[in-house]
Amino acid sequence: MTEQDNQSGAAATQPRSGRVRRLWRWFWTPSTKWSLGGLLIAGFAAGVIFWGGFNTAMEATNTETFCLSCHQMRNYVYQEYKDTVHYRNRTGVRAVCSDCHVPKSWVHKFGRKIKATNELYHHILGTISTREKFEARRLKLARSVWRTMKATNSRECRNCHDITAMDLTKQENRSRLRHLTAIKENKTCIDCHKGIAHQLPTGWDKKDSK
Repeated sequence: MTEQDNQSGAAATQPRSGRVRRLWRWFWTPSTKWSLGGLLIAGFAAGVIFWGGFNTAMEATNTETFCLSCHQMRNYVYQEYKDTVHYRNRTGVRAVCSDCHVPKSWVHKFGRKIKATNELYHHILGTISTREKFEARRLKLARSVWRTMKATNSRECRNCHDITAMDLTKQENRSRLRHLTAIKENKTCIDCHKGIAHQLPTGWDKKDSK
């Protein structure tokens, strides 16, 4: 490389570094137009607006309407769910998609939203865009959900159901024995209640309950 090339490279770098230094100084230089109180109030207001907008958008993605905007959800698993007790029952209490698949606590909810970007990616790719594609991957998808629920001790189930609050004496004998066994063996909801809201996939066996 010639000396002229070196000089040209240095000359090109100087304007960039100069702009960075000016920006840095501007960022840390006290404002001549705004008081400290004004800046704090403006910053606080901007933070409230951003936080409110962010949470509003995140909560909007928890609605059943949002979930059903995806045709895979609307045409496949949602139709199965409509035939279950979580959709229609004698008490009129309905568990929607987010009740079972999105944590309530903000930290875990935010983590779930980040993980959901992978689902958006596969939606764009068309990974399960047809019934045939969906059925081919149903077992893999179901096992992924089951692993997550097992790892979190069926956290979303426990938002509504608490085995310690159940009056086992008022349950049918079969249910009572199952729940007593679950307590004794420290089982979690998903160990026994797979297929409660969606059809069990072809290829499922008892190994998936371990």
